[in-house]
Amino acid sequence: MKKLLAALFLLASFSVTAEPKMGVEYEQTLQQLPTSNPAKIEVMEIFWYGCPHCNDFDPLLNAWVKKLPADVTFVRMPGLPQAMWAPMAKTFYAMEALGLGEKYHTALFDAIHKQKNLNPTDEAAAIAWLTRVSGMDKKKVEDTFKSFSVSTKVNRAAQIFRASGATGVPSLMVDGKYITSSTMTGGFDQALKATNYLIAKARAEKKSN
Repeated sequence: MKKLLAALFLLASFSVTAEPKMGVEYEQTLQQLPTSNPAKIEVMEIFWYGCPHCNDFDPLLNAWVKKLPADVTFVRMPGLPQAMWAPMAKTFYAMEALGLGEKYHTALFDAIHKQKNLNPTDEAAAIAWLTRVSGMDKKKVEDTFKSFSVSTKVNRAAQIFRASGATGVPSLMVDGKYITSSTMTGGFDQALKATNYLIAKARAEKKSN
């Protein structure tokens, strides 16, 4: 009996400490993608405001981001696997262009998932929402949504989504070459642990180059 318990304990310890495996908890991206700052390790969250899993993950992710080491930078990118997700991608980049991204990021999730008064596939509704909460001139908000800069960033996000090999959201891409998700790992906490492993892996690779 003691031997059995010891064996079970060793098995449990191994399951907890085992490294994430490529093809199981993470994959290489379809293409290696450039990062915003090659001197640092970039973690990119690929998400959609209309996704309930992204909404649930956001508080955990925000807490994790606050503890990242100095050599790691974090960015968000709206996922764009289909055209109906474009209104929220435009909203993300419009808020960024207007300097409102950090201020209304959580509020936008709340409007969709808590208040349930915003359809994430309705661009006109998104413009009206941002105009109302920000107090900005509606034409300025509309012009930003329709700007060349926002359009360029939305198109680029669609390209990156395809090149990343992401199959859903939320996904986390590390240094433009590895990708993991709660679906692959079995939960949000596990996805963050896999991301920590991939950060360490990317750090070691940078040092060896």
